[in-house]
Amino acid sequence: MLTGRTRIVFFETPANPTLTVFDIAAIAEQARTVGALTVVDNTFATPVNQNPLAHGADLVVHSATKYLGGHSDLTAGVLTGPAEHLAPVMGWRKNLGQVIAPETAFLLARSIRSLPVRVRTQNDTAAAVAAFLATHPRVAHVHYPGLATGEQKRIVDAQMRGGGGMLSAVLDADADQTAAVVDRLRLFAIAPSLGGVESLVTQPITTTHHGLDPAERAKRGIADSMVRLSVGLEDADDLIADLAQALDTD
Repeated sequence: MLTGRTRIVFFETPANPTLTVFDIAAIAEQARTVGALTVVDNTFATPVNQNPLAHGADLVVHSATKYLGGHSDLTAGVLTGPAEHLAPVMGWRKNLGQVIAPETAFLLARSIRSLPVRVRTQNDTAAAVAAFLATHPRVAHVHYPGLATGEQKRIVDAQMRGGGGMLSAVLDADADQTAAVVDRLRLFAIAPSLGGVESLVTQPITTTHHGLDPAERAKRGIADSMVRLSVGLEDADDLIADLAQALDTD
């Protein structure tokens, strides 16, 4: 609930790991009514697929470790926005020493040059993977912006140019059966990171959201049988074949 004490409204869209999309323009408009800044984590979408500043956000953050770095070989973060909003941050950045090393900055600059090509390829491959999973009998539901319907599709169409390389699927299985499917994958490496050239898989209840109690996970739509995929640059047919053998083996 927004009040007169609210100073920042912070959210990520699409969200992790449900890929829920939030209406940036609508949220920013509400935040302005109480004088609050809107800060959007745009890591999943990347600047290629979504530009929150163009939809009313005041500041945008990225885990540059992910898509901006793109090769799983650096750790960095990015804050972007108008100079008036960045100015208060600069003093803290200077005093606390939050400056990446020169070699890390070099690797990040290298990676950003290929960002559009990488992300557009990952968009296409993830869309193909999502479409396959959506028709598989062992998959109960697929979360992917490119498959959105209703109000979610309206938001996607209004603010995104691509579905991204992230998706999650809820299997018709229990937690142990889901873990067995993950263990059978060969091209998807098991890891909680994302955004690199290699495809990754994780089961949120054992990694990214392990610390939440079951009731809170259920409230957020994170099922025990959910798997999250970060689609890399492998061939779409190879990734689909890998998923098919893992799902079809008892």
